[in-house]
Amino acid sequence: MLRDDDVVLIISNAPDMLLAKRIAHELVEDGLAACVNLGAPALSIYRWQGQVEGAEEVPLSIKTTYGAHHAVVQALARLHPYDVPEIIVVPVIGGIASYLDWVREQTAAPGAD
Repeated sequence: MLRDDDVVLIISNAPDMLLAKRIAHELVEDGLAACVNLGAPALSIYRWQGQVEGAEEVPLSIKTTYGAHHAVVQALARLHPYDVPEIIVVPVIGGIASYLDWVREQTAAPGAD
């Protein structure tokens, strides 16, 4: 069972760089994510409504905590134009302590110290 201060990685994407930047800025500015990495646009191949399709998408790697992940998922669903956006929450099982602590600090509610 994950604790609220456990670090998680949320994987998503955006249909273009402009929206990817908007999502990243909003998540970081609102304290929901410590950092959002925007990857280089890549081609995604998938099946949608019975057809194999392809679209260029910008990958998003969102670093946050388990306690904030519900709010991140809600924000992504609100900001994303897709009917079914990719939003996957992955537990982080290790890493350098100073970075993990930094993620926790950046996503802590104000006055939660």
